[in-house]
Amino acid sequence: MVGSLLIAPALLLTSCSNERSSSKDSSAEQGSATTNRTEKEDKLFSADSAYSYIAHQVSFGPRVPNTEGHKACREWLVQKLSSFGAQVVRQETTVTAHDGKKLDITNIIGSFNPDNPNRILLLAHWDTRPIADHDPNENLRSEPILGADDGGSGVAVLLEIARQLQKSNTSLGIDILLADAEDYGVSNDEESWCLGSTYWSKNPHVANYRADWGILLDMVGAKGAKFRWEIFSKIHAPYLLTAIWDIAYRLGYGSLFIQADGAALTDDHVPVIKNLGIPTINIVNYDPDRSNGFGGHWHTHKDDLDNIDPTVLEAVGHTVMTFLKQQEKK
Repeated sequence: MVGSLLIAPALLLTSCSNERSSSKDSSAEQGSATTNRTEKEDKLFSADSAYSYIAHQVSFGPRVPNTEGHKACREWLVQKLSSFGAQVVRQETTVTAHDGKKLDITNIIGSFNPDNPNRILLLAHWDTRPIADHDPNENLRSEPILGADDGGSGVAVLLEIARQLQKSNTSLGIDILLADAEDYGVSNDEESWCLGSTYWSKNPHVANYRADWGILLDMVGAKGAKFRWEIFSKIHAPYLLTAIWDIAYRLGYGSLFIQADGAALTDDHVPVIKNLGIPTINIVNYDPDRSNGFGGHWHTHKDDLDNIDPTVLEAVGHTVMTFLKQQEKK
């Protein structure tokens, strides 16, 4: 997950305040909804499976482009998506990082029902940060992080969604994009982030690619996670944003999905909106009441399995799967 606030370019039309909205802004009010799940709904998503997918990613070590851990994890991700019945495309290219280094990257796209013209895009980044620039131990700041949450959690939730889509023999047209090289940037250069999704959005795996909606998952597994309305999501996909947060509230996850403004963030949804015009939201752990917004584990070596909370994975996965099931009934 990138760390800087985005100054909105002209193509994104406007900029917004980070101030919290007064709409349903009370955590007590949000938490008042009781969990209302049927046995059938509970089977929509398995937090245990998602957790195991995080653990497997972490077992490769940091997944930084041009490293052996990155290559090994790439092969596993391709294999897993294929095993869940997705039609997999490996989009390989070389990009130039902010420091001039050439990075060999791979965007991984898994498609369900590719002939269906109505598409929904689900995405997360699978790479991890090459430095721990916010670690309290200065001696460790130059070392790459494991990224259990930042990278690993979003990928894991999407893998479990893919498994559930296969189980239910979905009729939806869904593309799962695992974007590479999201987290290689520096704070003083907005264009240095999101290299994989930028490349894909300018060179999609299908000519003239279109999707009705896009949902980005970034840092969706940490203890104490709070998901507020990300500002560019609110500007460009207000209907989808409202629908997802309302589903979360009805399912009993209102204490996590806070119906109030967060921040405008540079993340993989931005190039998707800018270059393809797909209304895309970002479900991201961000709370302006924290000192850095993202939590104490962000860009540190604390971003490991000990930081992962399966109940948070369940809240996000169950919410997104419920949305997809609703679309299937339309």
